Amino acid sequence: MKGVSDPSLIRLNIGGKKFRTTLDTLTQREPDSMLAAMFSGRHTLCQDPEEGSVFLDRDGKHFRHILNWLRDGIVPFLSDIDLSELLREAEYYQLLGLIDGINDLLSKRKEDEEPQSELKRVDIIKCIQSEKVRLRGVNLCGLDLSKLDLSYVDFSYASLKSVFFSRANLQCAKFRDADAEGSIFHNATLREYKINIFFSSHHIFFLIFLRIALIIVFCLERCEFTGANLRGALLAAANLQSANLQDACLVDCSFCGADLRSAHLQGADLTNANLEGANLEGANLKGAKLPNANLRSANLQRAYLRYVNLRDTQLEGARLDGANLLGAIR
Repeated sequence: MKGVSDPSLIRLNIGGKKFRTTLDTLTQREPDSMLAAMFSGRHTLCQDPEEGSVFLDRDGKHFRHILNWLRDGIVPFLSDIDLSELLREAEYYQLLGLIDGINDLLSKRKEDEEPQSELKRVDIIKCIQSEKVRLRGVNLCGLDLSKLDLSYVDFSYASLKSVFFSRANLQCAKFRDADAEGSIFHNATLREYKINIFFSSHHIFFLIFLRIALIIVFCLERCEFTGANLRGALLAAANLQSANLQDACLVDCSFCGADLRSAHLQGADLTNANLEGANLEGANLKGAKLPNANLRSANLQRAYLRYVNLRDTQLEGARLDGANLLGAIR
């Protein structure tokens, strides 16, 4: 009948922007939302006496996307900034389905934007058949390199985020300035072996004949992590004996039960690192940062800890016999 208004039609004024929709649209798709509760008939609404529109003191910029979601159930394709703004509105109106949809879309975009590895596991297997393998600066993010013989491979400057190195042989591998944040080195072998060569010779020096027995130590299998970013890496039970981790970022790393005997850790950042039960006998920790590091039950016998700040380091049960603690802050 002419002049009779339809009670199912709803007029909305969102921060000055006017919209028309239906009662079903506002209540059916998200029945537990604030909008559904508002128009359930249980609440008194603020209506314009002339137009009869319901006023909501919110920014109306994205409300059309709210209505389209309630109509179609499709998350709009917007920029990340606009999606973040829409997410804020969805949270205000308690639209749980839209909130989940936006978060899923943002997560997918983030995954798509993350750098993908330039090589696959099979490519690495082919590469390591060669005598000398250089993967300097190569992007290998997220690869599974577990159980491979990667000895002597040069990973310097490579992007190794979240790479799986568990049980891999990394003897003599180089990781200088590599970014290996979040990588897993569980039970990997990174040991530096040494051999002694003895020989005698006649040596003339300042016209004096001297018979000298020289003991020369050659580092034939050296694993180098100098300056590498290993933040959050899992190195539990890894064999890092004599490995060079000088100036490396080892924040939040797990070294539980790792073999770090004679390791070079000068200047390394071990903030929040977990070294519980690790063997650091003879390790050089000069200038290392150890705030909130867990060294409970660790073996620090004969370790070099001069002038290291141990005030916030957890040392319960740690063995410090023969450690050089001159000037250390405890």
